[in-house]
Amino acid sequence: MDSILDSVKKLLGIQADYTVFDADLIIHINTAFAVLNQLGVGPTEGFMIEGPEEIWDEYIEDYNFAMVKSFVYIHVRLAFDPPTSTALLESMKRTLDELTWRLEIEGSEGGDSVE
Repeated sequence: MDSILDSVKKLLGIQADYTVFDADLIIHINTAFAVLNQLGVGPTEGFMIEGPEEIWDEYIEDYNFAMVKSFVYIHVRLAFDPPTSTALLESMKRTLDELTWRLEIEGSEGGDSVE
């Protein structure tokens, strides 16, 4: 059982018990979920987290699980702590664009990615 907030914090290099940035991260995570919802991915009624209690399995349980996690992480990273290296920034943006495209196709085909 992976906490969505704690797993994003881990990818950002933030300890789970360090809660100073939780409110900021929750806003960015929920924005990423709103974007995914517009792409047709995840629960049709939308999804939001309020803290570390919500887990990934509550959001999605299919083979694109890793793509969704990567999308949320990169979306949050670019909003919360963008890299200072132009090359890394551009690489992350390209990766986010590709993930967006792939997830949009998945969502529009009505595959297993929708809830």
